[in-house]
Amino acid sequence: MLRDADTPTATISPGDVTQDDFRRAMSLLGAPVVLVTTDGAHGRHGLTVSAICSVSDTPPTVLICLNRSNRSHAAFLRNGAIGISILAEGQEAIAGAFASSRLSSEERFANGMWRVGASGAPLLQQAVATLDCAVASVQTSGSHDVLFCRVNAIAHPSDDGHGLAWFDRRFHVLPRFTTQF
Repeated sequence: MLRDADTPTATISPGDVTQDDFRRAMSLLGAPVVLVTTDGAHGRHGLTVSAICSVSDTPPTVLICLNRSNRSHAAFLRNGAIGISILAEGQEAIAGAFASSRLSSEERFANGMWRVGASGAPLLQQAVATLDCAVASVQTSGSHDVLFCRVNAIAHPSDDGHGLAWFDRRFHVLPRFTTQF
């Protein structure tokens, strides 16, 4: 819906965008809620991310943005194996556990039931879908590294779950629609 020309809007001048301004605007961009996990010689680690999207279906590739200051960052790069578990309605607590900086890796993985993908990465059995990936390349941007991950296997453990999204700093359930568009 377009605003009437007389409707006031808050405007931030170019160059005056603060970190808080940017975070507020980005909180209004709906995002998936996924667990990103790894295991290998550099340990088992996992975290909740919403900065993920598909890149290409030829070859199947996704990108994940990881903050370089995250304590698990190096393990993801060194292990090279990435598990992506797309969360469902009712999995808000596990998303919170994997987002918490206060919990150890063991405490995080004590939540849920896990299987090991062909890459060695842990995958949540109750996820809407899982992707077993390998890091193909890494690009640095600001405080984050963008990991381009080749998808080697996909599983849809449940066809009856609803997706989980993050919008306006809260979880929201995404219903499945039976109508095809």
